[in-house]
Amino acid sequence: MSENSVIPGDGIILDIQNVTKQFPGVTALKDVSIQIRRGEIHGICGENGAGKSTLMKILAGVYPYGDYEGRIIYEGKELKLEHGAIRQASEEGIAIVYQELTLVPSLTVGENVYMGREPVEGVGINWDKLYSDTERLVKEYDLDIQAQALVSSLGVGKMQMTEIAKALSENAKVLILDEPTSALAEDEIEGLMKILRTLKSHGVTCIYITHKLEEFFGITDTITVLRDGKVITTQPAEKLSVEKLVQHMVGREMTERFPEGNRQPGEVIFQVKNLHAQDPQEAGKEIVKGVTFDLRQGEILGIAGLMGSGRTELVMTLFGEYGKITEGTVTIEGKGISVASSRQAMVEGLSLVPEDRKRHGLVLMQSVLKNISLPNLDQFASLLRIDNLAELNASLKFAKSLDIKAPSLHVPCDSLSGGNQQKVVISKWLMSKPKVLIMDDPTRGIDVGAKYEIYKLMNDLAEQGIAIIMISSELEEVLGMSDRVMVMHEGKSAGTLDIAEATEEKIMALATGVANSSGAGSHAVGSIA
Repeated sequence: MSENSVIPGDGIILDIQNVTKQFPGVTALKDVSIQIRRGEIHGICGENGAGKSTLMKILAGVYPYGDYEGRIIYEGKELKLEHGAIRQASEEGIAIVYQELTLVPSLTVGENVYMGREPVEGVGINWDKLYSDTERLVKEYDLDIQAQALVSSLGVGKMQMTEIAKALSENAKVLILDEPTSALAEDEIEGLMKILRTLKSHGVTCIYITHKLEEFFGITDTITVLRDGKVITTQPAEKLSVEKLVQHMVGREMTERFPEGNRQPGEVIFQVKNLHAQDPQEAGKEIVKGVTFDLRQGEILGIAGLMGSGRTELVMTLFGEYGKITEGTVTIEGKGISVASSRQAMVEGLSLVPEDRKRHGLVLMQSVLKNISLPNLDQFASLLRIDNLAELNASLKFAKSLDIKAPSLHVPCDSLSGGNQQKVVISKWLMSKPKVLIMDDPTRGIDVGAKYEIYKLMNDLAEQGIAIIMISSELEEVLGMSDRVMVMHEGKSAGTLDIAEATEEKIMALATGVANSSGAGSHAVGSIA
């Protein structure tokens, strides 16, 4: 531990006192009080809508002093951030790294780190100092990035390191990380944890928010649970467990993480044989290298595999939105199909809930109504006009059946929680009456209560006869929701396991290429992103 190391408990750096924040018709925070110690990693958890983001936006200056009741004492003085005071918060030493990164891909790491604060010499930028300062920062905090690397060439993990370096370049004393691991691979997650421990040893206080509850117990010192805008408990992490956290978050004991279904898979409805496809961006590069599987009516087929194994590329290709198929066959209900676009896929009975709902699944500024009906407008078109009443009634039917929680169908989708946004995406594809529903990481970034609702919905759909393909990076989810599991490795189908014989060890053995479907290894982990 360095000379500047700070032991958690060495004074309170942030004292949130009786904070209440209201929006029209909604109390987002109610009398919230939390003490955060200097040099600790403090976890904040709660379901979507619990108030986590609102509280973080107050700390980061998005909601200024005077827009909320209560006081925030920072380093012994009341924090009074003025309107539009995000820059002021940074100057005070409070920085936030959002789930959606804010970097400029066409610039280098160093340019992003010091954007707007470039060192000037004479009438120009002192590039030598900019890059030497970046290199010093990177070395000091053991960040695995190069100062002159283009951000567009980096993976998500190193982009996140760049965001952290950007915050540290402004001498951040409190670093807020909002869902930092949602898009990271397993090795990148471990790299982030190492960085957080380094920051802690330098006395930086971290506030850590995640829906992956297991992560709290590997990195945090203290955990605060919010529910309905109120603090339910603040305790040392060592005194809590995943089960206790879930109970505090949802207000009741959840006896099961995955609901029991009554699925009875029928005849094979969808078949893929020896499928090969090329990367659309790089001529001659094969991304799908001989995938074979079948799918039965009313079945949930889980697809597992390491990041880069080709899971998403496979389903995007099947949906007509990615690779160019060069070999193999795809049949639905015994009929061979050739899909070249998402519109054509819909006509053939395929629908896809994409991995990134905000980028590829929703028009966030549009209403819930428009998002549900958008791919299905031909159902309401007549003589060059849209039957608005029919559109509304059909959308309302799906919103009710999926229990989308929204004040009305006319509110924009960006005002909904993550779980309800995902229900909107599912609704629009169910309206297209699919025979096969593909779901790519359907519970990514969704809290535990909303996950359970999505699982129940999947069971209901399968019981109605819809065949479901589910990609998931969480092995527990794959094992908890699938009837069979197909494992991918380097663009190929490495094997398929019946759920009765599937284990984390067997899946990982297939995913890493150390076994075929009749063998198993011993590399059990909880996530294979």
